[in-house]
Amino acid sequence: MPVSSKRRLVADALRDAIATGRYRAGDRLPGEHDLAERFAVSRGTVRAALADLADEEYIATHGGVGSVVTFDGATLDPRGGWARSIAASGTEVTTRILGIAHLDDPRLQAEVGATAATFVTVDRLRTVVGGRPVSLERSVLPRVGRLAAAVTEGLVDDSLTATIAESGLVPASAEQWIDVVPLGADDAALLERAEGTPFLRSRRLSHTADGTFVERVDSLLDPDRFRLHMRFGTAR
Repeated sequence: MPVSSKRRLVADALRDAIATGRYRAGDRLPGEHDLAERFAVSRGTVRAALADLADEEYIATHGGVGSVVTFDGATLDPRGGWARSIAASGTEVTTRILGIAHLDDPRLQAEVGATAATFVTVDRLRTVVGGRPVSLERSVLPRVGRLAAAVTEGLVDDSLTATIAESGLVPASAEQWIDVVPLGADDAALLERAEGTPFLRSRRLSHTADGTFVERVDSLLDPDRFRLHMRFGTAR
């Protein structure tokens, strides 16, 4: 069974157990070791599944602080793809690939903790159907597997999420920083706004369970549609 399928199996089983009341608020889930034995998977797969549940707010990490980005109130899941998450909110968006290129940057290698200084960049513009663009996203990813061929062959099913998965990368942890910036002239033109319009700026850095670099994505987000939601708490 593929790693991603194992991860979904664990997440789906635990999600069902929580939804049906087997685990209630305040309860602690079994430890990673016990869950790994129960589902016959690695502890890394368990950690990835728990990360999914934390992002969906089924559980909270022990003594931790978490954050998610929402669009019109709907939680966006970077692993499942923002376009799909936004569509689930009832808003239809289109995603236009502005460019896919190779990048060599030793300084970036050190910054993101990558194993090599060779990367692939993917720039995307998301637009509400019948409306204006709502986000401009610039991703940097390792030049490995199917990602390495994206410059010439394009993305798998036109999806960066699918291309990352086909490259064998499973995001398990992420850090995110958000501030507000005025749009520069070039970005304002792409987003169909006046230069200087305030937009949310997000930087999200993700790694696999073993610490392998997956993606750094810098996004400019329409503050009328996007929000940052913080959560605090202890584990179930």
